Amino acid sequence: MSIENIQSAARRVYESVGRVMVGKERVVQHMLVALLCEGHVLVEDVPGIGKTTLAKALAKSLGTSFSRIQFTPDLLPSDVTGVSIYDQHQASFEFRPGPVFAQVILADEINRASPRTQSAMLEAMQERQVTVDGQTRPLPRPFLVMATQNPVELEGTFPLPEAQLDRFLMRLSLGYPNHDEERAILRRFRAQEPLGSIEPVIQADELLRLGESCRQVYVHPVIEDYVLGLVRATRSSEALTLGASPRGTLALCRATQALAAIHGRGYVIPQDVQELIEPVLAHRLIPSTSRRLHGDTAREVLQQVIERVPVPVEEHWEGSPAE
Repeated sequence: MSIENIQSAARRVYESVGRVMVGKERVVQHMLVALLCEGHVLVEDVPGIGKTTLAKALAKSLGTSFSRIQFTPDLLPSDVTGVSIYDQHQASFEFRPGPVFAQVILADEINRASPRTQSAMLEAMQERQVTVDGQTRPLPRPFLVMATQNPVELEGTFPLPEAQLDRFLMRLSLGYPNHDEERAILRRFRAQEPLGSIEPVIQADELLRLGESCRQVYVHPVIEDYVLGLVRATRSSEALTLGASPRGTLALCRATQALAAIHGRGYVIPQDVQELIEPVLAHRLIPSTSRRLHGDTAREVLQQVIERVPVPVEEHWEGSPAE
């Protein structure tokens, strides 16, 4: 499957989501990157910004099964994964799948659930499988978790553990719309509900094939060194208690391949890495105690780390291993 096919499919999804979302082109593009990488996305912002609307619009644009899980403090792990119920007629236990057995999961306000329930998602997100009563059951592919999260400062929220944050390919933030964007939202949603008119523009099997094609996008050894240099700089920085994991290294590399394909290129350039390093790596980092006391966030520390790593200056990245 060619780069043109990937670019065309991404454009169709982008236009479909754009019928609902206003002025969030970069966020939607990053969501498309996650789709092609079959990676999970955490959308974090204050209530009412449009996190759930974005997740619904993207899910409806895909020809996949969809399930929404509303996370609450009293949600149990079995409410997510499923439960075995004794069937008196058959004299045996029958497994009733939970809402996690779908291709696209909207985990709404995931940090309102208790840590015990949050941990129930770990195996599903990483291994694409669920173990209940000692039996492991595979989840359908593609399997994508689009989780929304309110800032941890709000009442009734539980911080996600580092192990679960590391399972998310990206963490995105929508931010407040500007004056013109909010006017467009007001007029668009005042007249009708745009979500109801969205139809699938891509099928699940096509999405899997496109994702496999993205992995063929060429990454020059110099670009590899740039990615590795950035990741290693997070591990050696005194401003960070926890640097990026090898999972983060692989996630950043795969994400840049997908972004390059969306832009119609068969090779990765340094600008791809620079655009994605914050959404891919920032949520995997923990600033040192002194930096947190000064109010510095992981994003701010990461920007300082990026500035210290030299950017490759070679002009031609479109080569291939055979050339």
